[in-house]
Amino acid sequence: MKYNGINHLALVTGDMDKTIRFWRDLLGMNIVLGLGKPGYRHYFFEISENDKIAFFEWPDIEPLEEKDHGYPVKGKFAFDHVSIGVEDKEDLWEIKDRLETAGYWVSEVIDHGFILSLYSFDPNGIAIEFSWSVPEINLRKTPLMLDTSPSSVTMEGPNPRVDKVPKVTNPTAENERIVYPGEGRQIKERQNKWSQK
Repeated sequence: MKYNGINHLALVTGDMDKTIRFWRDLLGMNIVLGLGKPGYRHYFFEISENDKIAFFEWPDIEPLEEKDHGYPVKGKFAFDHVSIGVEDKEDLWEIKDRLETAGYWVSEVIDHGFILSLYSFDPNGIAIEFSWSVPEINLRKTPLMLDTSPSSVTMEGPNPRVDKVPKVTNPTAENERIVYPGEGRQIKERQNKWSQK
């Protein structure tokens, strides 16, 4: 298997228009797909050539209470923040200026050694980090383990250990590979609302 990025991270909003103003207009991410019908919207914003962020609009959703990025909590919890990479260090300052001008809280630029980061929240209370990778530290080429108490599983190394998971002995036969219809298949059937202006 070879992965090529995050196809999309699906989040939730109670106000798609406010979400569009933030992600498309303030942060400059194109809407690449908008699905919807009364009571349902699902919009995709392009982060990069391979990565998208998407939002479902559900009518009874309220913004999250803002929680400091990376601050531990108790109980059931699944998501802390999303970090979006930027090409140039100067992009961090442009984002900071845009967010502050629009009235959003934004942190100072923080040096984490391998990345410089800027932190904020979107209108839904979703914690966002913007990160610029320090060029001389390439973790993909030279992974680092700096944990002072790594587990024995961690110490098996950075690469996948296929010998540690069950081997597929009964793969899905070609004639059993059925693709079922799902939301969005109308992309092939419907006219683009933007081209109908």
